[in-house]
Amino acid sequence: MTDDRVDQRAADLLPEELAAGSDDPHAQAEAILADSDVREADPHAAPDTVLERRTSSDTVDPADQTD
Repeated sequence: MTDDRVDQRAADLLPEELAAGSDDPHAQAEAILADSDVREADPHAAPDTVLERRTSSDTVDPADQTD
Protein backbone atom coordinates (compact mmCIF):
# COMPACT_ATOMS: atom_id res chain seq x y z
CA MET A 1 0.00 0.00 0.00
CA THR A 2 1.46 3.35 -0.99
CA ASP A 3 1.56 6.44 1.18
CA ASP A 4 -0.01 8.44 -1.67
CA ARG A 5 -2.96 6.07 -1.78
CA VAL A 6 -3.43 6.28 1.98
CA ASP A 7 -3.04 10.06 2.00
CA GLN A 8 -5.65 10.41 -0.76
CA ARG A 9 -8.11 8.12 1.05
CA ALA A 10 -7.56 9.99 4.32
CA ALA A 11 -8.22 13.30 2.56
CA ASP A 12 -11.43 11.94 0.98
CA LEU A 13 -13.25 10.30 3.87
CA LEU A 14 -16.88 9.47 3.17
CA PRO A 15 -19.58 11.70 4.70
CA GLU A 16 -20.51 9.04 7.27
CA GLU A 17 -16.84 8.64 8.20
CA LEU A 18 -16.53 12.39 8.67
CA ALA A 19 -19.73 12.50 10.73
CA ALA A 20 -18.45 9.71 12.99
CA GLY A 21 -15.21 11.59 13.50
CA SER A 22 -11.70 10.21 13.57
CA ASP A 23 -8.77 10.86 15.86
CA ASP A 24 -6.40 9.65 13.15
CA PRO A 25 -7.76 9.82 9.57
CA HIS A 26 -4.47 8.43 8.21
CA ALA A 27 -4.70 5.28 10.37
CA GLN A 28 -8.39 4.97 9.50
CA ALA A 29 -7.59 5.18 5.78
CA GLU A 30 -4.84 2.55 6.17
CA ALA A 31 -7.28 0.16 7.86
CA ILE A 32 -10.01 0.75 5.26
CA LEU A 33 -7.61 0.20 2.37
CA ALA A 34 -6.05 -2.91 3.96
CA ASP A 35 -9.52 -4.43 4.41
CA SER A 36 -10.43 -3.48 0.86
CA ASP A 37 -7.27 -5.11 -0.50
CA VAL A 38 -8.05 -8.35 1.37
CA ARG A 39 -11.63 -8.40 0.07
CA GLU A 40 -10.47 -7.73 -3.48
CA ALA A 41 -7.88 -10.52 -3.32
CA ASP A 42 -10.37 -12.97 -1.77
CA PRO A 43 -14.04 -12.21 -2.53
CA HIS A 44 -15.11 -14.62 0.22
CA ALA A 45 -12.99 -12.95 2.93
CA ALA A 46 -16.05 -11.29 4.46
CA PRO A 47 -18.94 -13.60 5.38
CA ASP A 48 -21.73 -11.75 3.58
CA THR A 49 -19.70 -9.97 0.93
CA VAL A 50 -19.29 -11.05 -2.66
CA LEU A 51 -17.28 -8.95 -5.06
CA GLU A 52 -18.98 -8.96 -8.44
CA ARG A 53 -16.96 -8.38 -11.56
CA ARG A 54 -19.22 -7.47 -14.44
CA THR A 55 -18.67 -5.67 -17.69
CA SER A 56 -21.12 -3.59 -19.67
CA SER A 57 -21.76 -6.61 -21.90
CA ASP A 58 -23.16 -8.41 -18.83
CA THR A 59 -25.90 -5.84 -18.31
CA VAL A 60 -29.46 -5.92 -19.58
CA ASP A 61 -30.39 -3.79 -22.55
CA PRO A 62 -33.12 -1.39 -21.31
CA ALA A 63 -35.14 -2.15 -24.46
CA ASP A 64 -35.32 -5.82 -23.40
CA GLN A 65 -36.82 -5.10 -19.97
CA THR A 66 -40.53 -5.50 -19.33
CA ASP A 67 -42.51 -3.91 -16.54
